[in-house]
Amino acid sequence: MKMTTVLKKHGVNIAPGTVVQGVWRKNKYDVIRRIGEGIVGSVYLVQHRGKLFALKISKQSHSITMETNVLESLQKVQGHFLGPFLLDVDDWRSPNGKVFSFYVMEYVQGESLASFLKNHGSDWLGVFLLQLLDQLQKLHEQGYIFGDLKIEHVIVELSPPTVRFIDFGGVTKRGRAIKEFTEFYDRAYWRLGTRKAEPSYDLFALVMIFIHLFHPQQFQRGKHPKQMLLMKLKETRGLHPFTDVFKKALLGRYPTSASMVRDVQKVIYHPKQTSRRQRPNHRKTEAKAFFVEVVILSFLVAIYSFLAFFAS
Repeated sequence: MKMTTVLKKHGVNIAPGTVVQGVWRKNKYDVIRRIGEGIVGSVYLVQHRGKLFALKISKQSHSITMETNVLESLQKVQGHFLGPFLLDVDDWRSPNGKVFSFYVMEYVQGESLASFLKNHGSDWLGVFLLQLLDQLQKLHEQGYIFGDLKIEHVIVELSPPTVRFIDFGGVTKRGRAIKEFTEFYDRAYWRLGTRKAEPSYDLFALVMIFIHLFHPQQFQRGKHPKQMLLMKLKETRGLHPFTDVFKKALLGRYPTSASMVRDVQKVIYHPKQTSRRQRPNHRKTEAKAFFVEVVILSFLVAIYSFLAFFAS
C-alpha cells in the first residue's frame, strides 16, 4: 500500500553510540537507537544529561523548521498536551562533513492504542475517542490540520491513561493541500473527499484509526470504496454504539471536531435515545448490555476528567 505522496525519503543513518553535538548551541546527545523512520526524517532515542529524549534529524532543513514552528505554537496552548515538549533545535555536522538539521523533543513513553485496549478492555474506547477529538479541536483552533493521522502516531500514556500524538511530520496549515498521507486513512483514497487540509480530513482519519483497531490487517477499497467502507463499519460490532457518528464523519458531515464531540457525548450520556435510533429491533438483553457498557464508560470519563484536572 502506497504510504505518501512524497517519493524520496530524507532519513539519516546514525550508529548507536554516536554523539550528536549541535553546531550552534553545542549540546551533546548520545544516540541509543533508532525508534522511527519516515518521509521527513529519522527519529532516535538519545540521552542528554541523564535523561531520555527523542531526536528527529533530516536532510531537509525546511521540514525541520516547519515542524518545530508547529510544536512551538502548540506549546502556547495552556493546559493541553497537544505535542511533545520541544527542547532544542540545531544542526549537526556528521563525521563525513555533511550538515543535517535536527530537533530534540520529549520522549513520550507509553503503550500502543491497540495494546492498551486489548489489556484493559474496550470500555476505554469512548474515553480515548473524546480525548483525541479534544486534542484535534485544539490543534485546529491553532490553524493546523494533523494530516497524516494514523494509529502509529498515537500512543497511550499511563497515570492517568491519556492518548498523545507523537509525530507531527504531516501537520499542514489549514486550507493547504495535505503534504503527507497514508492511503488507508486518506479520504481521497476512498473517494470520499479531497486532500484539502480541513478539520473533516482529520475526522475521517480518526474514524479509520478505530476501524483499524478491529481490522488490523486492513482491507482494500475494491471497485466501490464508499460501499466497502460503510459495510466494514456496519459489520464491526465493537463500534456499534458509534456507528451513526462514525458514518457521518466518514461522509464529511462534521465541519468541526466540536460538532462531532456533541454527538459522541449523546451516545455516551444519553444511551436510551441513541440506542433506540441505532437498533430499533434490538432485544432486551442487548439493551441491558449496552446500558451497562455506557455506565462503565461514563464512569471512566468522569475519573479521567477528575485526574486530568488535578494533573494540570
